[in-house]
Amino acid sequence: MSAEQAAELIPAGATIGMSGFTGAGYPKAVPKALAERIGKLRDAGLPMRVNIWTGASTAPELDGALAEVDGINMRLPFQSDAICRKQINEGQMQYVDIHLSEVSQYAWSGFLGKLDIAVIEVAAILEDGRLIPSSSIGNNKTWIEQADKVILEVNDKQSLKMEGMHDVYYGTALPPNRRPIMLTKPSDRIGENYLHCPLEKVIAVVETSSPDRNSAFTPPDQTSARIAEHILNFFADEIKQGRLPEQLLPIQSGVGNIANAVLEGLNSGPYKNLSAFTEVIQDGMLKMLKSGTLEVASATAFSLSPDALEEFNENIDFYRDKIILRQQDISNNPELARRLGVIAMNGLIEADIYGNVNSTHIMGTRMMNGIGGSGDFARNGYLSIFMTPSTAKQGAISAIVPMVSHVDHTEHDVKIIVTEQGLADLRGLSPKQRAKCIIENCAHPDFKDRLLDYYERACASGRGMHTPHLLEEALSWHVNFEQNGKM
Repeated sequence: MSAEQAAELIPAGATIGMSGFTGAGYPKAVPKALAERIGKLRDAGLPMRVNIWTGASTAPELDGALAEVDGINMRLPFQSDAICRKQINEGQMQYVDIHLSEVSQYAWSGFLGKLDIAVIEVAAILEDGRLIPSSSIGNNKTWIEQADKVILEVNDKQSLKMEGMHDVYYGTALPPNRRPIMLTKPSDRIGENYLHCPLEKVIAVVETSSPDRNSAFTPPDQTSARIAEHILNFFADEIKQGRLPEQLLPIQSGVGNIANAVLEGLNSGPYKNLSAFTEVIQDGMLKMLKSGTLEVASATAFSLSPDALEEFNENIDFYRDKIILRQQDISNNPELARRLGVIAMNGLIEADIYGNVNSTHIMGTRMMNGIGGSGDFARNGYLSIFMTPSTAKQGAISAIVPMVSHVDHTEHDVKIIVTEQGLADLRGLSPKQRAKCIIENCAHPDFKDRLLDYYERACASGRGMHTPHLLEEALSWHVNFEQNGKM
């Protein structure tokens, strides 16, 4: 049926599990048609809202379209849409920010309530009913299993040659029946190539022909390149010290220009046959696979620029055996990250002098995107690296502050902090040692003396010498920014 007919089958107040992870594999037509229906009802004085669950962020055709007509009551577990962000921060939309590895368990355990409908994009439906997943798996397996009804979008822009690239694991269970996941290296395949959906659940099949929409990555600027250089030098020294093998350990990388700069640096270095156990396949990873720097990449989705997507589709036969897409409760599984010894590299909004990291909130109260998978990997990785430019807003904001305005990753989970100024290795350091290391290596020169002054006065205050703070000043930098536009 048409997308408009399918959208009519979604009742007001429904909770909908939609496919999609980092701008890949999201349904393109039904959310737009649903938004149009909600907009017409609103104009007629009959407001309608729904709850939206996904794998992670999607695209304007889904999040943006539904938010624009005030159609979303509650959203989880991660978003990156400007309209959604505005409504979340104005209190118009409820938002539940969850570690991505835990979403499936939350749903299975009943913590999130009832899932009414799943809307899932697939590349194809086979004659026996099996589904070829598209460019992301995310929570699709769980949504299909949990939902009362399923709407399938079959998108012919998703290459049928992806068949065989996916690895859907049907062996998960809730405690006390949980058993070990028999994956010992990123190249292991432990599941099936297909998703299964009971025929009686399917209430609509909608044909679409729309590519994923992701923006192009800008080339690494000088700041990103310097951050990447510090990390690469650190890797080289860790190998020299015998703390990392020459092939490193499986890498996990967040999305963005800094992450791609690190990947480009790895690709231009001496490394061969590396592996990735991560969330998303980015442009840089395609280049690494092509050059042989990267042997295999395990993820749950793609996040490719238009040029990289064209490269992937043109050479999909080459990439099929080197890329494995899994559901996100496997790709982000904390036990696997710990056992495989993942090197986790993620961005931050701000870090304080003792190593606590805020990766979600602006000035402590305004949501940016969400924690995503960074916590899954940071707490459990062999190395947890957080990276950021040392300043923001043309130098008005310091990324290194006396005390973070919101904590996502405590000092216990943060091993390395990197800015373009330098790298702070926090392993084995006491709080006061961490403070000196972070201020000396990571703070921008415009803020370094003020941070050191704060730290020294906190030490002299006599309030406590383990983690010295001046409570009346700890968040004064944030207050100053909100009042005067600069820290």
